[in-house]
Amino acid sequence: MSGNTSLLLEIGTEEIPARFIPHALMLLRDRAESLLNEYLVGFSEVKTYATPRRLALIVNGIPAMQRDRIREVYGPPRKVALDDEGKFTKAALGFASSQGVDAESLIIKKKDRGEYLVAILEQKGAAVGEILPEILKKVVLSLHFPKSMRWGAGDLRFVRPIHWILAISDSNVISFDIDSIRSGNTTRGHRFLSPTILVVQDIHSYLDLLKANYVIVDQDQRRRILHEGITRLSLFAGGEPVRDDELLDHVTNLIEYPVPFLCSFPEEYLKLPKELLSTVMRDHQKFFAVRDTGDKLRNSFIVVSNTREENAGTVKTGAERVIKARFEDARFYFEKDLRRPLSERIEDLRRVTFHDRLGSLYDKTEKIVKLSTFIAGRIFPEREGLIKRAAWLSKTDLISGVVCEFPELQGLMGKYYALHDGEETSVADAIMEQYLPAHSGDRLPETDEGSIISLADKMDNILSFFSIGLTPTGSEDPFALRRQASAVIAILTEKGYALSLRELITKAGETVVVKSASLSDEVLRFFLQRIETLLSSQGYESGIIQSVLHLTADAPLAELRERLIALQEFTEEPEYNRFLLSIKRVYNIIPDVLIPVLSRELLLEREEKTLYGEVLNIMPAIDVMLGKRMYHDALKLLSSLSEPINDFFDRVLVMDKREEVRLNRLALLKEIREMTLRIADFSTLAERG
Repeated sequence: MSGNTSLLLEIGTEEIPARFIPHALMLLRDRAESLLNEYLVGFSEVKTYATPRRLALIVNGIPAMQRDRIREVYGPPRKVALDDEGKFTKAALGFASSQGVDAESLIIKKKDRGEYLVAILEQKGAAVGEILPEILKKVVLSLHFPKSMRWGAGDLRFVRPIHWILAISDSNVISFDIDSIRSGNTTRGHRFLSPTILVVQDIHSYLDLLKANYVIVDQDQRRRILHEGITRLSLFAGGEPVRDDELLDHVTNLIEYPVPFLCSFPEEYLKLPKELLSTVMRDHQKFFAVRDTGDKLRNSFIVVSNTREENAGTVKTGAERVIKARFEDARFYFEKDLRRPLSERIEDLRRVTFHDRLGSLYDKTEKIVKLSTFIAGRIFPEREGLIKRAAWLSKTDLISGVVCEFPELQGLMGKYYALHDGEETSVADAIMEQYLPAHSGDRLPETDEGSIISLADKMDNILSFFSIGLTPTGSEDPFALRRQASAVIAILTEKGYALSLRELITKAGETVVVKSASLSDEVLRFFLQRIETLLSSQGYESGIIQSVLHLTADAPLAELRERLIALQEFTEEPEYNRFLLSIKRVYNIIPDVLIPVLSRELLLEREEKTLYGEVLNIMPAIDVMLGKRMYHDALKLLSSLSEPINDFFDRVLVMDKREEVRLNRLALLKEIREMTLRIADFSTLAERG
């Protein structure tokens, strides 16, 4: 290698599942960059590509030589390396010889608490061409996937069997073996349209060579081709594509040569719920739905083929036959479901197991009814009847034909069936919204009825699984309890409900099968961890978050954000530092022992009487401000105590020899601390520069 060059690595495999490809692209880039840096090989650019049959890496700007390496090797301590006259001892000379350097080049350096003899070793970089085989082999072997497989008689594990490895530097083969697979300069075209072996003459022709053989290697280019084709065909059909970036990404990773075709289905199926039609097209067939400008589905859809355009007739006929059969199944189940009201399905829930240690779906429903009725009674007593009705019907669609066939439509189909049965709109909406938010960043329930059913369902899930020891551990959370806890926090915060976590946890804990004394505390700690993580992600400082965490169990979460904003603003006030220093004097001196109630008769000094008077003076106003959630005003008023607190500490001996006087002064300080703790724990806050 002379001058800067490029390298190309392609791992040819059996079809890689589409869901693994985004992770594989990130991992391939990360491992390549990491190993090149580890081997002191410079580069200017790393590009990664993927199709179902290949993972490819192109690295540009690779120099001919490694960077030189300078190492410091520590030898014997100074007292061993030098004699009394400062000359090298035999130990020092032996160390120099072992490192291949002259003794005169050794230096003394400090390390930890001592001084040591040090050899400075300069290692010239090797030719990059000599080490690239080792680097690329490590790149391949370092790629790990959620699921991998072993094939043949070898020991190699990979996401799918490897059939070939292409590895070249400019036009030269980078030769190495992995499990009897020898790298070379050949690749493969499209499995069916161009199955021949192709020789890659140089890196610059790689992408064009494969494109000429019906493989679009660049995933971004495949996605653009798909997006443009789907948009064009939708316009031709008189509509626009139903936007679905997730499906577009998935289909991009399913094929090597994307060719979209416009298809249609009989208009009679448009009488079915649009979500049912979209689910059949999207989740079961990977077809793209088309809608008009009013968000109504058209009887058109787009299928993406991995073949040439001249095969359009065959593809279109097959896709339309398949979708008609699937729609016919969906219509059969839907019409059959409509014949039986949801209310008649409640008893059938007894025959369906929710969890083998937690009972049936009927048992689950009973708990949702009890908890949602409690919540409704606390905040919306006038709607308690409707909420209770929605709770009883909340799980009935799970045993309907459509949901058994298409589980992703749970709740939504319940809404359609409830409306068909003549239920109130709010009841139908609650059945659908009970699962919201379903994912991180998903929308919250819009209705209060839906919010309450969602809270009840998620709180019961968390308490129930905690009660039988099925709690999240590390990265494992099979029942998505972390996500559900975050959803509970989001609903309570955004909806502004006057409910505390402790009362919800206590009420939900009353209905769990397995009870324990520590269950409520364990679940509360779980929620507090989620709250802290959530607030940190929103940019609040750690100290400010810690200062209000002690309030989150018993105060409505809706107030939490207002407290945080008020505290953040208060830390910027000119009097903040002075107040913080004075209040920390209060916090620091109070011992962890039982302190009797304050006695006015034992207040002897003018400064302690003045301080007590100031506390009595502001306490009623603090109560009013907290009741009206005027947190910033309350903090400003608290800061007026700075001067009397400092006067007290400067002129009064708190730890008086007389026990009753000492305890009374501590009682005064304890009252101040307890008053401030109603707003924040100031011991966690730091001074501002």
